[in-house]
Amino acid sequence: MNILFCGDQQAADGFLITSLSLAEHVSEPLHIYVMTMAITTSEKTFQPVNTATAQLIEQQIKLVNPDSRMTLIDAGDYFQAQPPVANLASRFTPFSMLRLYADQIPTIPDRILYLDNDIICRKPFNQFYYQDLTGIEMVGVLDHYGKWLFHHEHRALDYLNSGVLLLNLAEIKQTGLFEKCRQYLATKTLFMPDQSALNILAQHKRIAPRRYNDQRRLHKNTIFQHFPTSFRFFPWVHTLTVKPWEVDRMHNQLHLHEYDQLLDQYQALIPQLKGAARVH
Repeated sequence: MNILFCGDQQAADGFLITSLSLAEHVSEPLHIYVMTMAITTSEKTFQPVNTATAQLIEQQIKLVNPDSRMTLIDAGDYFQAQPPVANLASRFTPFSMLRLYADQIPTIPDRILYLDNDIICRKPFNQFYYQDLTGIEMVGVLDHYGKWLFHHEHRALDYLNSGVLLLNLAEIKQTGLFEKCRQYLATKTLFMPDQSALNILAQHKRIAPRRYNDQRRLHKNTIFQHFPTSFRFFPWVHTLTVKPWEVDRMHNQLHLHEYDQLLDQYQALIPQLKGAARVH
């Protein structure tokens, strides 16, 4: 199975947790592609995921299947050649838009599952991954909040969350979807740049059931649980952001122990992960 991550060195904790969870539920080899880059914005300097970090994660997934691998891709030249100028000051990092350059990377296969780094795989997903993609650019789940606020087709609910997207790059290259998104983001400022551009410009998308990107809470049939910022209404209206690597907050604020074995495995690897981050 082909998996796509996009991020900098700071995303490594999430990449490790997601990779460990995938390895637990996928019987065939995992081919994980990581698009990364070095970039400096007006707010921050970002360092790319380094080789030592990729090797550590690859070592862990190979323990489950020796044929699994992780491939680092420096996408900086592609990004700088066509930067999303109007959205570089977004509250989201430039890496949220990096997947929109995947169609330019010849080594990335046509069928690939993009995952944010705050996703945990809970069950096998063969049926989702191997669905027929003829004439389809991407498959995703409705955004928990955005589905009520935005829509771009004739149907009432059609606004996808971009945290879990099954991509058909062959179709995307044919329709020019990612190229159109890159051009759009160079001139149009959007609140959620990549997600909004994809929803506005995609012509051939398929909506999958909630269980493939559960954004609000765990259900019995959850396959991928996503941990974005959510709204809470007790004891007052507020937002809450808890990520899987914040283990104590997963327990104390989300009261979630479903992934304790996975997170124990992650915590045991933290010293090695920190050591890998220091390698230049």
